[in-house]
Amino acid sequence: MSVELNHTIVYSQDKRESAEFLANILDLEVGAEWGPFIPVATSNGVTLDFATIPAESITMQHYAFLISDEEFDEAFGRIRQAGITYYADPHGKQPGEINHHHGGRGLYFKDPAGHGMEILTRPYDTDEQGTSGA
Repeated sequence: MSVELNHTIVYSQDKRESAEFLANILDLEVGAEWGPFIPVATSNGVTLDFATIPAESITMQHYAFLISDEEFDEAFGRIRQAGITYYADPHGKQPGEINHHHGGRGLYFKDPAGHGMEILTRPYDTDEQGTSGA
């Protein structure tokens, strides 16, 4: 049996705000509300189902999105245009910078619920030429 991640629940203070925020940055569609969830589907079939819960119940999570160089340019433009603080590192010690890990580009930013979001153009298991290191 092959195992694939199908969906995950992303807790937020306002499911609509968080779903629309991420969909806007990544140029994705916000799906129709289904029960307590608002879905945002990625191109590889994984759905992030946003749900509203009390702020004190939200534990920060990290979500990384592998995108093309062209998509990175577009998303980075939307991040800058919206005035969203971004970092080259996950600890927030390099504000206003991007990284160039594994021969690609990447950055980190927070969503409205405080989750750590990352966009990157090369997966971490590749070498500087973009080939698999495994």
